[in-house]
Amino acid sequence: MKHASIVSRMLVLPLVLWAGVALGNDAPRANAAGETIRRVQPKMVKVYGAGGFRGMEPYQSGLLISPEGHVLTTFSYVLDTDYITATLDDGRRLEAKLLGADPRLEIAVLKLDAEKLPAFDLGEAVEVEPGARVLAFSNLFGVAVGKEPLSVQHGIVSMTTDLAARRGVFETPYDGPVYVLDAMTNNPGAAGGALVTRDGRLVGLLGKELRNTRNHTWLNYAVPIAALRQSVEAIRAGRMVAQRDDAQKKPDRPLQLAIVGLVLVPDVLELTPPYVDLVYSGSPADRAGIRPDDLILLVGDRLVQSCKALREELEYIDFEDPIRLTLLRDQEMIEVELQARLD
Repeated sequence: MKHASIVSRMLVLPLVLWAGVALGNDAPRANAAGETIRRVQPKMVKVYGAGGFRGMEPYQSGLLISPEGHVLTTFSYVLDTDYITATLDDGRRLEAKLLGADPRLEIAVLKLDAEKLPAFDLGEAVEVEPGARVLAFSNLFGVAVGKEPLSVQHGIVSMTTDLAARRGVFETPYDGPVYVLDAMTNNPGAAGGALVTRDGRLVGLLGKELRNTRNHTWLNYAVPIAALRQSVEAIRAGRMVAQRDDAQKKPDRPLQLAIVGLVLVPDVLELTPPYVDLVYSGSPADRAGIRPDDLILLVGDRLVQSCKALREELEYIDFEDPIRLTLLRDQEMIEVELQARLD
């Protein structure tokens, strides 16, 4: 099994990294790698949130992208809670607020209440070619819990490809470019980690665990920062955000689920995901092509993580206004437009 097979190697990974270089009688390269590790570690965070269901881990990784505490990480079930925390390299444990997310790219931006933090500049991220030597920083297997350093893996970019060519084999809504790595980087807890060059320049974000549904092999990959930068900027600018400005006024005739012909699954948990349970025949939702079991992710550019959040978001939409919904159906992102009022 992939995960179990590398536990012992991962625990001695720093020694392997140094020894592998030292055996090549290349002390300057070893010193350079060590300096890179010392510079990158303070820019990494350990992210903790929801988990435990069916053995899912309640942790993942993240990287600081501003001195003011913005953290780039993976959009996952770990963030499906009101109590996200992030542990910094110096051991400080801070509350993390979900600022926003882009489900299409499976990324999220968190905000910490902190200042003057060491951080990556996404504008200075670089692209690399196959054969480039890289380092992957992540809290795989949750080994680091306090101020312990994150795990570091040394590897090579074996190829670049589009995940679109793998749809149906590696199931994921993201279908853009990735760096395929020869190191076993995408393990539990590694999602949201950083891929950097040997001299510490940011290259990509480690993605979720992806397994080939045909032969059960795992894909080790990172998403280039260039593919994420525009979305991150949009989130920081106030789009695809998880929280609404309370000062915004609600319309006199707000939209409701019953009006568009949608019934969600029973709201039994505080953050029950907004899955569609029933679509009334001939309703606006039916005409738009919405189906049972669709998961509603976005209302316009507004992120909705729960049935409650979806209902609250609809309260700010006028009955006469069309709305755009982004759905997840069979690991595919779908956009539909609803018009409750018929002219």
